[in-house]
Amino acid sequence: MEEQTVMQNKSDTPKKKVKHKGLIIAGSVLGGLVILILILYFVLTCNTQIIVGFIQKATYGDNPFNSYEPYYAPIDGKKDNGQYLISEIKYDTEYPNSYLDITYPDENRELDRPTLFYFHGGGFFAGSKNMGDPMAETDATALIDDICAAGYNIVNVDYALVPACRFPVPLLQANRAFAFMQARAAEYHLNMDNVVIMGSSAGAIITSQLGSIITNPDYAELLGITPALRPEQVKAVILDDAPLDYEKFSFATKILVGNYVKGSIYLNKNEIKKYNNIKSLTESYPAAVLLGSEYRHDMSVMHEELQKLGCEHILIDPYAERGETKQHCFVASERVDPVAKDAFDRMMAFINERTK
Repeated sequence: MEEQTVMQNKSDTPKKKVKHKGLIIAGSVLGGLVILILILYFVLTCNTQIIVGFIQKATYGDNPFNSYEPYYAPIDGKKDNGQYLISEIKYDTEYPNSYLDITYPDENRELDRPTLFYFHGGGFFAGSKNMGDPMAETDATALIDDICAAGYNIVNVDYALVPACRFPVPLLQANRAFAFMQARAAEYHLNMDNVVIMGSSAGAIITSQLGSIITNPDYAELLGITPALRPEQVKAVILDDAPLDYEKFSFATKILVGNYVKGSIYLNKNEIKKYNNIKSLTESYPAAVLLGSEYRHDMSVMHEELQKLGCEHILIDPYAERGETKQHCFVASERVDPVAKDAFDRMMAFINERTK
């Protein structure tokens, strides 16, 4: 009996060794995979254009998205809706996509109206003054038409995209567009002393930062920009869902914004200070409309800071007001969505009061 037990133990020993060896191999493979994933994560988060470039390729194919020539033939004439359009005006030569369009409510271009500058969205890797923001509501161009119809001359500004141009290039371009229009205000019949600045998504980031550049000399110096507009010329800014609070961003938003700022999600304190202008708000910040949906947190943080400073502003947040979750830049659906139409009407009432 003892002999049989000894022989059984001897026969079990190779099986245990094989099982133990199998666990070691499996653990090694799993550990290797974990290390590989961590290395891949680090490489991608330090080189975000790899991800963004893939998205750009899927969006544009082989078509250019940065150009020193206009994408469309210039127009100088009446649109189907009765508004008058002058398109593909070159406002600068240093950076690509330095073109803008001017739309007037009708052919009477000499009528004195407020001037609204608009900056499109698209995560700084896509979008244009013609197509709007491919990641948001698709009716952005209709939104501009409806603002124009309310009695505003619209200057729709294009700007360069990554990877050729990163922060703060779009701000430099915006400032040059302001300077260009000031120098040619009489030619284009634009009132540059009665200005509203508006942007959606990435364009809202630009708009928010421009508000601080124009009203906070320290912030302007931090970015190395001498503002073309004086604070008294800007009657209001409209921030349509601007992601600003970098530390609280989702991973996907950090990929897009980090790529725009430096090509990595790992921004240092100084880079965040330059990007997040909430940290640089002053009591001189322009009267502001804050529209919050996907980035309602950021708009709420800015609302709280503007309240502390005593700045004139309104926050429009469908979730806080109605418990309704709305799409990114929801106000662009104002023709078909009652909640968006209410937001649009409140937005227009606010800027009308300050420009007319």
